[in-house]
Amino acid sequence: MRIKALLALTAVAASLSACATVSRLDAAGDVHDLLVAIRDNDRAAFDAHVDRRALKSQIEARLMDEARQRGGRSDAAMALAALAAGPLADVAGEALIRPETFHAAANYYGYTPDRPIPGRVAIASTLRPIGNGQVCAAKKTGPCLLTFTQEGTTWRLTGFDAEAANLHLKR
Repeated sequence: MRIKALLALTAVAASLSACATVSRLDAAGDVHDLLVAIRDNDRAAFDAHVDRRALKSQIEARLMDEARQRGGRSDAAMALAALAAGPLADVAGEALIRPETFHAAANYYGYTPDRPIPGRVAIASTLRPIGNGQVCAAKKTGPCLLTFTQEGTTWRLTGFDAEAANLHLKR
């Protein structure tokens, strides 16, 4: 009886890991397309694989965090920061969410203009499932830098860890 239970648990674990592999492989196709768009400065293809609203929300949240850290503890200061964060995030989003800005992130992962972009299987090996229909791009021992979320049949860039990028891109 114990052998049957062990075999059943092994089968469940194998099927769950296969699901994660399939998700990573599916996501890798869209990540590949995004990397090609970044390399080629193809704005239309880039926009198809980026969730601008999610990235702008992340920028807005970062601005609010900065306001809190810089002493905006009064209600008036936080209200002013809240009023300014949205429009500032819109401006910053338009300036930053474009292929040229992501060249440094692509270079960090080794996708330099002088090298071919690897195929789906190689990209899938760098993606980690993080739950909620998301995967993140990370080097084997490094932090997640880019987060992708499945929206319908397309995986789109929905998060960027600027702090992790600064730590690794400064080196």
